[in-house]
Amino acid sequence: MNMKKRYGVASLLAMMFAVCSLCAAQAKAPKTVTSILDSGVKGVEGEFVPAAEAMPEDKYGFAPTNGEFKGVRTFAQQVKHVAAVNYMLASAILEEKPPIELGGENGPDNIKSKAEIVKFIKDSYAYAHKAVTTVTAENAAGEVNSPFGSGKTSRMGMAILITAHSFDHYGQMVEYLRMNGIVPPASRGQ
Repeated sequence: MNMKKRYGVASLLAMMFAVCSLCAAQAKAPKTVTSILDSGVKGVEGEFVPAAEAMPEDKYGFAPTNGEFKGVRTFAQQVKHVAAVNYMLASAILEEKPPIELGGENGPDNIKSKAEIVKFIKDSYAYAHKAVTTVTAENAAGEVNSPFGSGKTSRMGMAILITAHSFDHYGQMVEYLRMNGIVPPASRGQ
C-alpha cells in the first residue's frame, strides 16, 4: 500500500481512536486536548518500545519469507521507519526541521545496532511528546505543512497520526516477534 493510502487509512483510524479516547477521557475526568494526545503517544510508546527491546539483536534482520512477504521491512527497518516518521510528524507540528538528519522515512543508514535503533525510537518518542504537548484546543485545527509532500494538514491530524502509525507497525512487529517464538511484552501474563 502506498504512503498516501496508508496515510488516509491511518488518519481515519486515528480519528476514530481520538474520538473514542476523547469520550473515555471525558467520562473519567476533564482532560485537555493536549493531555489526550500526549496520553495516546505514551500508550503506544509503552507497547512499542518494549516490543523493540524484546527482539534479540541477532533477529533484528528478520523479515517473514513464507507467504506474500517479498520486499517487506525487516524488524529493524520497522522500528527505524516508525522512529523516522515520528520525527517527521513531530517536526511538522512544531514547524521546525527535525533535530537529526533522518535520511528519509526509513531513518539514517548509520543507525544499525539494536542499541542504536532502540535509542533512536526512544528519542523519537521524546520528540513526539515535545510536539504533541504544544497542540491545544486553540491551535489543533491550525494547518501546518505536511511532511509527506505538498499540502497542508492540521496539527491534531499529525499528532493523532503519531499514535496510529506506530500502532500500525506495532501490529506487524508483534507478528515478527511471535514468528520467532517471543511473546510480546504487552501480551505477557494474559
